Amino acid sequence: MNEPQDAATRRAIAPVICYPTETLPAPDLALYSRARDGARKIGEWVAPPRDAVAFEVPAGCFFRITCVDGPQVGDLNLWSAADPSEKFYSGKTRALHGTHLNTGDRMWSSFPDLRPMATLTADTLEWYGADDFGGRVHDVIGTRCDPHTHHLLSGTDYHHCCHSNLTRAAVGAFGVDVDQAAMMVHDVLNVFMCTGFTRDTGQYFMKASPVRAGDYLEFFAEIDLIGALSACPGGDCSAEHSSDTAACYPLLIEAFQPADDALDGWHSPPRNGYSGTHGL
Repeated sequence: MNEPQDAATRRAIAPVICYPTETLPAPDLALYSRARDGARKIGEWVAPPRDAVAFEVPAGCFFRITCVDGPQVGDLNLWSAADPSEKFYSGKTRALHGTHLNTGDRMWSSFPDLRPMATLTADTLEWYGADDFGGRVHDVIGTRCDPHTHHLLSGTDYHHCCHSNLTRAAVGAFGVDVDQAAMMVHDVLNVFMCTGFTRDTGQYFMKASPVRAGDYLEFFAEIDLIGALSACPGGDCSAEHSSDTAACYPLLIEAFQPADDALDGWHSPPRNGYSGTHGL
């Protein structure tokens, strides 16, 4: 198809940020840092290789996800402990902060609540930045590996995709049946995963994660949380993400509670203040 005469002019139009974030309430990272000093450990969970674990973190506490043995990525879901219908909204988080999360970015919840659920406060992979392929770590692009897409592309059934693992974890966490749990599972934060889009076709790609044993991400829980973390069956996702052959390792989750007076002046964020009903 021939290009129009003004094709170059149309392409040259400068982009506009869809959601300017200057008016977003900024997290008090200095307060969180002071609160983290001296915080005591209150919980520990392990996501086994090719499986998931559920965990609970009270508001005002921290949780850390650590790569403990070898390079491993994980898929993270979060729900409000008070009302699990309020859950992590990866699409809106991506629209506000970008395709990959950095220190100071927040994990936002679904409509109608739309408030911070957790704030990223520490990241040992922050040095990675963007590589020559456009790859970055900790993405909110991918939807989670799942058995339905796996069957669509390969014609085979696989039962340890992250969707399946998170579903099993949700069954245990919420005491619901498998069908209910599968509907509660949602798009994820891909912890430690290195991803981007190809420049020629715009396809979503993954590559070997730069994570190594001892690397971690740490978050501040803005509300009472129930989480689930799957240790992806693809290991470091250097070749495939639904596999029984990739080298896989566990992921450690720890929770830490600050001293009673360490968060003076902090309040859990309220639900979104929009006063209408679904815009009607």
